[in-house]
Amino acid sequence: MAKRPFIIGVAGGTSSGKTTIVERLAETLGAEHLAIIKLDAYYIRRTHQPMEERAAANYDHPTAFDWELMVEHLDELTAGRPAPIPTYNYAIHDRTDIVDWVQPAPVIVIEGILVLWEPELRSRFDLKVFVDTPADLRFIRRLSRDVVERGRTTESIIDQYLTTVRPSHEDFIEPSRVHADVIIPEGGLNRPALDVLLARVRELAAS
Repeated sequence: MAKRPFIIGVAGGTSSGKTTIVERLAETLGAEHLAIIKLDAYYIRRTHQPMEERAAANYDHPTAFDWELMVEHLDELTAGRPAPIPTYNYAIHDRTDIVDWVQPAPVIVIEGILVLWEPELRSRFDLKVFVDTPADLRFIRRLSRDVVERGRTTESIIDQYLTTVRPSHEDFIEPSRVHADVIIPEGGLNRPALDVLLARVRELAAS
């Protein structure tokens, strides 16, 4: 590509509405003009760990992610080359051997709970967005999602939320909002704020 891509980082707590915002960006710009990388794809490999140990791990802590590989893949896309994005299996708590080749595009979106926390990754963003949604709404959404989509029990979801998700949000995710250029309260439910963001992205990406 002749022009450097416009790179957007979208962060926020679990089930805050990040995916809704990314979907709206894709609708607005056109899927062919957008490359999406999700932080969840970069959970570290845990093949060597027994299932009990994997299930008990803190997946909301910065050490749960392979930041070096994610930055490497972002740099490949920025240079105009496709990147082999990993895939992750939530049922087995491990990365798979399957990769998803993502093609370069004029706009690249990096989405995940901690993408504004990691300094090297954050330094590559042209626009930094934090989705700020109340904890009770986020927990209800997470509970519904994990029961339906990931086959987990209500008890295991509550236990994980109290022991790792909530503490990590308070220690790492919430503090990272200070790096945001734009804060969107209540995520995709805040249509006026989302419309302003989309208009601004169109303007910046076209400049």
